[in-house]
Amino acid sequence: MPQRSVVEAPNPLREGLRIKHSPEPCVMVIFGATGDLTHRKLLPALYNLALETPLPAGFSVVGFARRPYTDEQFREQALESINQYSRQKPVNPQVWESFASGIHYLQSDFHNPSGYEKLTEMLNKLDHERGTGGNRIYYLSTPPSQYPDIIQNLGAAGLNRSRKGWTRIIIEKPFGRDLASARELNRQVAKVFREEQVYRIDHYLGKETVQNILVFRFANGIFEPVWNRRYVDHVQITVAENVGLEGRGAYYEEAGAIRDMVQNHVLQLLTLVAMEPPIAFDANPVRDEKVKVLHALQPLTGQDVVANSIRAQYGPGWVGGHQVTGYTDEPGVSSLSVTETYVVLKVFIDSWRWAGVPFYLRTGKHLPKRVTEIAIQFKQPPLMLFKRSEAHGQVEPNVLTLRIQPDEGISLKFGAKVPGSEMQIRSVNMDFFTGLLSSANSPRPTNASCSTVCWANQRSLHAVTR
Repeated sequence: MPQRSVVEAPNPLREGLRIKHSPEPCVMVIFGATGDLTHRKLLPALYNLALETPLPAGFSVVGFARRPYTDEQFREQALESINQYSRQKPVNPQVWESFASGIHYLQSDFHNPSGYEKLTEMLNKLDHERGTGGNRIYYLSTPPSQYPDIIQNLGAAGLNRSRKGWTRIIIEKPFGRDLASARELNRQVAKVFREEQVYRIDHYLGKETVQNILVFRFANGIFEPVWNRRYVDHVQITVAENVGLEGRGAYYEEAGAIRDMVQNHVLQLLTLVAMEPPIAFDANPVRDEKVKVLHALQPLTGQDVVANSIRAQYGPGWVGGHQVTGYTDEPGVSSLSVTETYVVLKVFIDSWRWAGVPFYLRTGKHLPKRVTEIAIQFKQPPLMLFKRSEAHGQVEPNVLTLRIQPDEGISLKFGAKVPGSEMQIRSVNMDFFTGLLSSANSPRPTNASCSTVCWANQRSLHAVTR
């Protein structure tokens, strides 16, 4: 019998791992299933999970929304979404066929109790037919104004508890409009669901590079010592979108850029950059350190609002070669609206680590380029040995850039001498792309190939304007 290679031989450390980590079958009910979040994010993400096999057999999706779709029409919409937005293309016919068999649709208004009675019947039927065992997840992918009706009706129909299995509710951002409304929403949720059933989520935290921030900081001994006010000049967090409202005018009028992006996505990125090391990499310790950062943020009051913030709206113009309308001409937007679509904030954190270091936060729609990144600019050396006249160019500061999207990765900009007899200094980028970390089924690049990539980027002497 020929001896198998190391690659072909089974890994004894993985024996039984898939069975142990496989989640229980369940039904995910998506309220607002015909909306933008479901179309762009949820359905493609669920398909990718089915493709990568973490989803258990029997997993089912029930779309709950007002539009008069049949099961088949909703499946067609789901397939269009997956074809357009899935990171895994083209669609695998066998995986799609299996995944689509568990997709169903229920038409109802969110405030109509009879819709929840029909939902109860459908869930019981799926438990029987697909073996979901009473396990339910309710995902609120709706405007925040709809949350109270949905939560109250789930409780009135008895759908907040399951006779067998478990029940969870996922509430998307924004969680309330301000502190008072957030507390009121929390009170309404607590009347119907136990705290351990409730997941208040920010889907940005699921992005690969966002999750990599903590690993980058705390798994490497060379960065954390300089991650403080002594070495960092300032931090820029940018979430730029080249798209507009895309039919979400009514929602955006409720939210605006600050509530839609800053108070959730942008502040989450800020806390991950600025937090202290947690005592353990578990949910509660990480959350506690992030909350400390939020407590330490200097509030913008009085003249600080004028000096350290900009709010604006996009007008008519051109983006990516296409003509676009102004914000107040969008469907569902008042012609007198003062809702901001662009915001810039300069904030400070009153902590021992970050005192005096400005954090610049910016986000907006219909901008020239789609990019989300965190740029940490370091201070210049205390003594500039290479003067401008000697170096034939300004010596630029070092910048560490964490790219969240679309080109996930990490880039470090530093000065290097241009080959030759003269002392010429140029900024070069050493780049890491998340795509280099291949899956377990693909060959991983060796250290040599990673070094080659880094060296090629250095030799290109290409300075990227941030």
